[in-house]
Amino acid sequence: MQAPVIADEIEARVRSLPAGTVPALRTLRREYSARLRDEAPELVLTVAIELIRRRRRVHRFIPVIADELVGERPDVMRILTRESVEALGEGLSSWDEVDSFACTVAGQAWRDGQIDDTTIAAWATSDDRWWRRAALVSTVPLNLKSRGGAGDARRTLWACDLLIADRDDMVVKSMSWALRALAVRDPVAVRAYLEEHDHALAPRVKREVRTKLDTGLKNGHHVRA
Repeated sequence: MQAPVIADEIEARVRSLPAGTVPALRTLRREYSARLRDEAPELVLTVAIELIRRRRRVHRFIPVIADELVGERPDVMRILTRESVEALGEGLSSWDEVDSFACTVAGQAWRDGQIDDTTIAAWATSDDRWWRRAALVSTVPLNLKSRGGAGDARRTLWACDLLIADRDDMVVKSMSWALRALAVRDPVAVRAYLEEHDHALAPRVKREVRTKLDTGLKNGHHVRA
């Protein structure tokens, strides 16, 4: 099987879906995960990158398929490099694309040593707001149990330091999320960070993170992270 042929088939299937919703796309992704289960990890990764390159002409949620084809295969995750991770992030242009990429692929690759701090630092200093958001959202898998995180205050707070002065709304929201995810693992470190950087953190970040620390919730009631 050749990657472009598989990508052609997936593209045709996506176009034929009566409703291009995330649940419908995930059902399709599970089908292809099963079909590709015994294929080499290099092939699966190439298919995912090929899908990302087609994202604009297929469906805005096509990254869900690409990210999850990679993320649900440990053997594929183990062959990731900075080049391949950045290829999977090519063309990021919305918060939902960033969050899928950073939580499913990039953050777990960083946690497991497939990419290093230098890569995250480069994203954090990018002119592209979506790569800056990706740098912060990539901390979430370091800390979120459901993503395999065991807690990593050092790297999380280091990434926050890099973007603490950034007031782009997408970056501010991701800063809040990064600190709230760490607060579950290490509330002492997060409280100390808020106190030390009270003058520099955006008001939204301070409000949401303190509420998370005090109530366990983002805004005192159940809302999406």
